[in-house]
Amino acid sequence: MSAVLDSLPQSIAHLRSIAMPIADYRVLPFGVGDLDNRLNGGGLRAGALHEVAARTCSLVDDAAATLFLAGVAAREAQNMRAPVLWASCRNDLYAPGVAQAGLHSANVIYAQTRDDAALLAVVEDAIRDGTPAAVVAEAAKVSMVATRRLQLVAAEADIPVLLLRRWRGRSQDPLGEPSAAWTRWRVASAPSQRLTVAGVGRARWSVELARQRTGGSFSLIVEGCDETGCLAVPAALGHRAAETAGPARHAAA
Repeated sequence: MSAVLDSLPQSIAHLRSIAMPIADYRVLPFGVGDLDNRLNGGGLRAGALHEVAARTCSLVDDAAATLFLAGVAAREAQNMRAPVLWASCRNDLYAPGVAQAGLHSANVIYAQTRDDAALLAVVEDAIRDGTPAAVVAEAAKVSMVATRRLQLVAAEADIPVLLLRRWRGRSQDPLGEPSAAWTRWRVASAPSQRLTVAGVGRARWSVELARQRTGGSFSLIVEGCDETGCLAVPAALGHRAAETAGPARHAAA
């Protein structure tokens, strides 16, 4: 009994080191001050689970959420000089579009599984193996227990797990279910910049951080990922109504 009590403080300290923010964990900055300054640690925690969902079930919002994650994964692949694992139960990923967000096919290992359960198993095995720089997983149904497992293995391997939560119905918010994710985001398409000549300006997204551990929520209008996976804040909007503190409205832009 004495030995058990003696080991208890060490066990608690180990759990806290995984579950609680610490000063020296590795961070993935966006390189955009309006984003990084609002994130605990100055960016996304590298060894953690991060969830993203389209604000609505529309195709344009789904594409914005997908490219948002592609940009994060592209920057990490470049930093770590390693490929990205992209796991999905579907085969509708448009590689040229993802490449425009900085994630080229040569840097991606694609895995297609029969269902979400198999997908999560593949993701967990890949993280434990340590080969990918980052993992992007598309899933519709993920339990709280599954997100806890992903958060733990991501922290142990220091590999970011980027989970795209798919809509299962028009009335079922993908982020309405509980999760152990470090951050949870909603992304939607926003009107692009008007050009002085005929054409289409750089895409703009409405990005909402719905939840982060030990931090507040916010929303911001950003310019979509460029060919290096980087975002930008529209110069014309600056720090005006483009951003709001607290939970953002869920209506599509």
